[in-house]
Amino acid sequence: MPKPFRSVLALVALAAGLSSCGTVNEKLTAGMGDYVPQWAGGLPADAPPRPGTPQYDAYMKERERKRLLPAADREKEEQAQKGTTGTTSGNAVR
Repeated sequence: MPKPFRSVLALVALAAGLSSCGTVNEKLTAGMGDYVPQWAGGLPADAPPRPGTPQYDAYMKERERKRLLPAADREKEEQAQKGTTGTTSGNAVR
């Protein structure tokens, strides 16, 4: 077998191996991101739910409801939510 043919064959094998890794990793990362903690680069706590889940449908309905509210009512609702779930800077860990 001539040397150039072996070199080309090795390059084709490497290219095929690398392309298969890319498709495998693409499928793995779609689900693995949910299990990685936020401190290690995972999804933030306030990230919206994934499309196709019941939580996503509820999230989108709530988002549309808020969009249709008048601005004054929307601001009052946001302030009420921040007042019940928000923390003050005095409680912050230093």
